[in-house]
Amino acid sequence: MNEERIELIRRAQSGDAEARARLVEENTGLIWSIARRYFGRGVEPDDLYQLGCVGFLKAIEGFDTDYGTRFSTYAVPKISGEIRRFLRDDGTVKVSRGVKEQAAKIRAARLLLEQRLGREPKLSELAAETGISPEEIAFAETATGPADSIQRESGEDGFTLELVLGDYGAEERLVEHVALRAAIEKLPERERQVIALRYYHGMTQQASARVLHVSQVQVSRLERRAVEQLRDMLEV
Repeated sequence: MNEERIELIRRAQSGDAEARARLVEENTGLIWSIARRYFGRGVEPDDLYQLGCVGFLKAIEGFDTDYGTRFSTYAVPKISGEIRRFLRDDGTVKVSRGVKEQAAKIRAARLLLEQRLGREPKLSELAAETGISPEEIAFAETATGPADSIQRESGEDGFTLELVLGDYGAEERLVEHVALRAAIEKLPERERQVIALRYYHGMTQQASARVLHVSQVQVSRLERRAVEQLRDMLEV
């Protein structure tokens, strides 16, 4: 980066609103290019852009001008992450309010213990601080955690959705496969939820059943039906 850009970022980090506005204006094209990836998911384009702006401003705050990385390289995942977080929280997987509240309590306790201990707390320490069992802590954090990739392994059997559906080349990795995304969006709500929990969150069928308030047998049936429908739509 040139010195002018570095100085502009430093000014923005020190609270200069004019510098922040100028950086956003100069990167409008970048923010829109990321927002467009999420069109058609039930959120207005302007709202996606605003979410992208929030992520961009967070990138400004967290960027280290002495590290040597291009700012745009650092900003892109921040912009995308902010949009993905919103879509996840308002998306297809509905986590009960009780689980969300439990997860919030765990996050607060984790931060408190990190400050107190000067390190990442152990699971047993979190359990003692919150009064929540280790099993419930793991469940709450998994259910409300960020979605990863369709190439992530499912909970108990280690399969990825990529392997379940077929063998794709590197240029057609399913996480970026437009046809697959469109196919998943066409699935009935229950099947879509199961696919998200099993292959995005890597949860076991038993854990998925707890989130969806159904039996493990029902999850297994829904997953099998969803995979069959995806195969038919993708002709794999």
